[in-house]
Amino acid sequence: MKEDYYEVLGISKSASAAEIKKAYRKKALQYHPDKNPGDSSAEELFKKSAEAYEVLSDADKKARYDQFGHSAFEGGGGGFGGGGMNMDDIFSQFGDIFGGGGFGGFSGFGGGGGQRRVKGSNLRIRVTLTLEEIANGVEKKVKVRRKVQAEGVTYKTCSTCGGRGQVTKIQNTILGRMQTAAVCSACGGSGQILDGKPIDADEQGLKVVEETVSINIPAGVEEGMQLKVPNKGNDAPGNGVPGDLLVAIETQEHSTLKREGDNLHYDLYVSISEAVLGTSKEIDSVGGKVRIKLEPGIQSGKILRLRGKGITSLNGYGAGDILVHVNVWTPKELNKEQREFFERMQGNENFEPKPEKSDKSFFEKVKDMFS
Repeated sequence: MKEDYYEVLGISKSASAAEIKKAYRKKALQYHPDKNPGDSSAEELFKKSAEAYEVLSDADKKARYDQFGHSAFEGGGGGFGGGGMNMDDIFSQFGDIFGGGGFGGFSGFGGGGGQRRVKGSNLRIRVTLTLEEIANGVEKKVKVRRKVQAEGVTYKTCSTCGGRGQVTKIQNTILGRMQTAAVCSACGGSGQILDGKPIDADEQGLKVVEETVSINIPAGVEEGMQLKVPNKGNDAPGNGVPGDLLVAIETQEHSTLKREGDNLHYDLYVSISEAVLGTSKEIDSVGGKVRIKLEPGIQSGKILRLRGKGITSLNGYGAGDILVHVNVWTPKELNKEQREFFERMQGNENFEPKPEKSDKSFFEKVKDMFS
């Protein structure tokens, strides 16, 4: 089970953005690979701290994490897709955490001084889902135009950085002598420079292709959530790694069902005679039509709960309910015979309101909806 991000950074849920950043900086300094050479446990804590900071420093991701926990990012739903962070991610994404670019270097990754791998740019698309697709999860195939390395392109080692992608220097800090690094300006951090390219490639040796990408969308996603498909963004030049495809979720409004969290609401209108005599009605659900029975004498405002017929929880805690709101429709126009009937019923004790204790008030019904 994944450790709580707040516990990883040693902060409370009410911590401010500045406190989150300060806590991460402290952890990063404590567990940095250059200060703990060869210590795999320190490296793992370094990665965990960066992963926690990546989520908690982003207001939208933090809100989703506070509501759904780690499950909000399962299947590539945000953060680093549940797969943890690698050193390339950390140094490229949080290189400015100490200001002045000092974080990105030290002596490379894990003290080994290895070559820096540039990451390609991310692509962003929007996918619109029906309520049924959200309820059950769905696989979507989308066409994406992305940049890939052109066939026949060649690169040569950058003479400025010797292929490392960064230039280093030694400086004295409050923590002692540290080796810091900056991205090589000649090659942009890739360690390689374009040597030869085909006619259809751009100045980086890349060309645009159209590719069909399969996206697995879990049940229970909500409007505004963002999923990540790793390595389906643009390629990076040279020996870099591809960027990611970021998928923003949009929802299509349902004609009769309204979503509220994992619950669904349905307005059912019945006639006075149906309410008096009782009836059965067919209503919509995300799994198809469902027939429900209305007892004789049902009151307008009654809420019927169909358990487990709502949206599957993103947390994996079962499914919500359908709340059926019964509305008795009062006719606006009556013929002579109908009017005479209701005139005769005026004063009849059967037609006088006699609410019982079981007939809850409006406020009690609203309270029950959220219980």
